[in-house]
Amino acid sequence: MAHRHGAGRLSRRGLLACMAGAAALPTGADAADEFEPAPRRVDVHHHFFPGGYLDKIEEVVGNKPSPLMTGWSIAGVLEHMDKTGVATALASMSPWGPHFKDAAQARQLARLCNDYAAQMARDRPGRFGLFAAMPLPDIDGALGEIEYALDTLKADGVGLMTSYGGRWPGDRVFAPVWEELNRRKAVVYFHPNTPECCAGLVPGAPPSMLEWPYDTGRAVVSLLLGGALAKYRDIKWIFSHAGGPVPALAGRIVNMTKGRSDLPQIAPEGVMHELTRLHYDTANASFAPTMAALLKFVPASQVLFGSDYPYYSLEENVGLLAELPLTQAERQAINRGNAARVMPRFAG
Repeated sequence: MAHRHGAGRLSRRGLLACMAGAAALPTGADAADEFEPAPRRVDVHHHFFPGGYLDKIEEVVGNKPSPLMTGWSIAGVLEHMDKTGVATALASMSPWGPHFKDAAQARQLARLCNDYAAQMARDRPGRFGLFAAMPLPDIDGALGEIEYALDTLKADGVGLMTSYGGRWPGDRVFAPVWEELNRRKAVVYFHPNTPECCAGLVPGAPPSMLEWPYDTGRAVVSLLLGGALAKYRDIKWIFSHAGGPVPALAGRIVNMTKGRSDLPQIAPEGVMHELTRLHYDTANASFAPTMAALLKFVPASQVLFGSDYPYYSLEENVGLLAELPLTQAERQAINRGNAARVMPRFAG
């Protein structure tokens, strides 16, 4: 233990004292943080459920919200955050699904959710932030909400879905949104969605099991091949769930794009460079094999702590991360340091 702190050699008495106290040391997540400064984690993948949102979901979709949604509360969130060393949770919406196609309705829902999260942040300074919901594919509505969310609500970034109907984010229709977000040097956080093409393909497998990770891969490749990653260099991109299939397929993507005539335009420093400069969160992906693949693909500097709360508990996320063979510097970077680099307000 003294070696980890960089102290000198222990005396015989000190060694015996340490050995005697070892049995009382915490294990799992607590043990991982025992020798570090307070982790002050920033959770970049954290869902919330305003009452008005739940009412609208039931009205439009026709299904009752799940118990995880109806059981959500600010008090409950804070209790779990305090137990797991999460200083700040960046609130973002779960997928709305294909049901909110009416532009006016989608604008109202995005505004309701963004106002609610901004009030959470004002009422509890430092505990909550916001990746603002956008009423896409309504481009004009999204541009208006970007202005309101970033200028008036002081949101930390915008939260988008990996697809909208049959369109992925590299589609040229989204160019005005990328132009504005690039001008603002904004953070763009992507949560996966179920594309219209691919719901219910495997009986018994909910879309969140397979299609959501796959749609993250589609979104990344769409942005790459559409040239958005190369063109909009000032956007800071974050993708959920360790990038879904991206770490495993990165080499294949490189190989399959070698012959493109537009390669110098869409990937001026190479396809692998474009993929590895993105940021990826650990939400529902902090399993040893998944993280081993991610950390072989990108350095720890590109990985941010995320939980997927309440669908995956903070305790489970933190406990699994504690078992990974990370250095103290890597843990601190994933817990908070990388978020502070992407969003400087967390640097304090």
